[in-house]
Amino acid sequence: QVQLVESGGGLVQAGGSLRLSCAASARTFSTYYMGWFRQAPGKEREFVAAISRSGVSTAYADSVKGRFTISRDNAKNTVSLQMNSLKPDDTAVYYCAADVTSRRTVVTAEDDYSYWGQGTQVTVSS
Repeated sequence: QVQLVESGGGLVQAGGSLRLSCAASARTFSTYYMGWFRQAPGKEREFVAAISRSGVSTAYADSVKGRFTISRDNAKNTVSLQMNSLKPDDTAVYYCAADVTSRRTVVTAEDDYSYWGQGTQVTVSS
């Protein structure tokens, strides 16, 4: 079992930056692969970024590639999402997710995540 708590959301103008953080309660955090997903109003939740257990490998949705960076600190049980050059289309509730079951190094499928945070709102104004 792991509990996830996101922070760092807020209101920002287009072109600005935000850094989201996710704190995990897991005693063996380094065994969990991690991901960020988002859900905009009226839309389904979608993949944003994922990181391997070691932090060496990452994956990004095409829509955020080159603007967002995912990272993790296994000593502090945290995963972060640095978001630069934000656009109004990035407005959504952002969720941190974790699991251990997949054998893949980097996991992008929502169904492969069992543990989810409560979400943090990101609003980008034009």
